[in-house]
Amino acid sequence: MGIPWNDCVVYHKGECVYRRYAGTLDLEGKEPATGKELINIYSCSKVITCTAALMLYEKGAFALTDALSLYLPEYAEMTVKGEDGTVKKAETPITVLDLFRMTAGFSYALWTPALRACREETGGVCNTRDFARYLARDPLVYEPSTSWQYSLAHDVLAALIEVCSGMYFEDFCQKYIFKPLGMTRSTFLLPYAEYDKVVPHYTYNAEEGKYIVCSKHPCYRIGEGHASGGAGCVSTVDDYIKFLEALRTEKLLSKKTLDLMETDLLTEEQRKTFWYGDYGYGLGVRCPKEGSPVSDFGWGGAAGCYLLVDRKNEITVFYAQHVLASPAQAVRGEIRPIITEILCGKEAARGAVDKSIF
Repeated sequence: MGIPWNDCVVYHKGECVYRRYAGTLDLEGKEPATGKELINIYSCSKVITCTAALMLYEKGAFALTDALSLYLPEYAEMTVKGEDGTVKKAETPITVLDLFRMTAGFSYALWTPALRACREETGGVCNTRDFARYLARDPLVYEPSTSWQYSLAHDVLAALIEVCSGMYFEDFCQKYIFKPLGMTRSTFLLPYAEYDKVVPHYTYNAEEGKYIVCSKHPCYRIGEGHASGGAGCVSTVDDYIKFLEALRTEKLLSKKTLDLMETDLLTEEQRKTFWYGDYGYGLGVRCPKEGSPVSDFGWGGAAGCYLLVDRKNEITVFYAQHVLASPAQAVRGEIRPIITEILCGKEAARGAVDKSIF
């Protein structure tokens, strides 16, 4: 039960040691993959967003312990909705650290009353800062800092970047990440009219046992002006591996900041809702937890993309496909142990296979 196409690149010690793309872009098997595909990378966007934010952190633009409301005042007085449906005032302020590590109290619900209003009242434009303002109207789903839950936190982080930099999030990424690295085909704000440049996008229908063409436009963008820091980037394998290599080699962030980024920052209480076996969660990435045999950090995307940065073994990997709800999604979790064993031996490849969906 395969997928229409995939693409994988592996770098070791700064050299490309593996690159293979296979399959066809169409279900009829007529248009072969070329390795140049422009795709929705979904949650692999998050690592770019967190890197951009940490570039500002290095300049002293904010502290991780700062209350989010210092920069986004709409988050000063938040409410929390309990399991019984009652809404009460939040007792704990959201911090900037909560945004990075997904402990802010948000969910991934995209059709809440506030976000519906955002779509309607902005006429479908909804820029990044608008998104954060409207999201603040919804009750949180848990008290900040008490739990870990995958959420829209990194979309709010993109709004924080705008406030702290005085630039639009997309412009900041273009100026400080994409253009310096030669990532000429990457953007968080592809105009809606240009989504025809994105290659066919599929979802797997389990009931019918077949792939179905779906919209190329990601649902995570609430409006055309919304640069979704959590899932809105379109990119290519060639572009994204440049980003990962620049991250690994400290061209974007200092060693000290990278060390912090890949430090497990979850409390024992927060860890109860985190799903990775050998991993903890740092500043926007899965990362080794104390006593874990793994040495990489990274994340994945809803349509199947997967990234890995292993500074210890000098390995970077980016794997791409373009299928939502793929029955083969978990297979990408075998990439790390296989590649690490081939390049560095069995001892370096120890650790559980990652079978997460993101």
